[in-house]
Amino acid sequence: MRLQFVGCGDAFGSGGRFNTCFRVERPGGDYLIDCGASSMVALRQLGIDPNTIRTIFISHLHGDHFGGLPFFILDAQFYSRRSELLTIVGPPGLGERLTQAMEVFFPGSSTARRRFEIDVREIAPGSSLTVGGGVVEAIEVKHACGAPALGLRLSSDGKTIAYSGDSEWTEALVEVGRRADLFIVEALSFDRPIPQHLDYAAFRANAERIGVKRVVLTHLGPDMLARAGEAEHEIVHDGLVIDL
Repeated sequence: MRLQFVGCGDAFGSGGRFNTCFRVERPGGDYLIDCGASSMVALRQLGIDPNTIRTIFISHLHGDHFGGLPFFILDAQFYSRRSELLTIVGPPGLGERLTQAMEVFFPGSSTARRRFEIDVREIAPGSSLTVGGGVVEAIEVKHACGAPALGLRLSSDGKTIAYSGDSEWTEALVEVGRRADLFIVEALSFDRPIPQHLDYAAFRANAERIGVKRVVLTHLGPDMLARAGEAEHEIVHDGLVIDL
């Protein structure tokens, strides 16, 4: 299993980084974790064929995490000529919000006839789904976005990738990351509390009891980027590859 950080920036591209989008390559089919608004640009820059992606998992319904979906779907229809099923998994409300986003950006696009099927599957907090030979677990975290925000645990091929999504510190993050092989954690600021977001100091104070094998920090804002050298955990960058 191989994970590549297609985009690891915050909502506003701090440090010149693309919005959140992680690609996981695995024998049972590749998938994306989040698909922020700039994801198609980032995928093209890395030479990634969108048709290799079978499933997209969405943590929450903010534009820097799901706003690339309309562009991904329309690229699949008109440029990439997709013919295989695309499965999109995310929190309750995903289907309606995706339709709204497509209609705002490209009126009529949500009902246009396509060469491929889209299966939108909504996953409630506290539940799990088997998708593409793997299992995704959804755990509600603390981030206001008009729908439940989820921390995700994705398990397949004997490995577990955990992802905090966006969230201020909550005990739910202990459950999200527990004993995972890799925990991808938001660190928007270094030690300045920001409502609805995680500061690195809050995570660091709790990291030991989570019991995760490897932690990497993502979604860095200007303050965290300026103090990155003070972090005790690994900081990712666009294009970074991790083999699990």
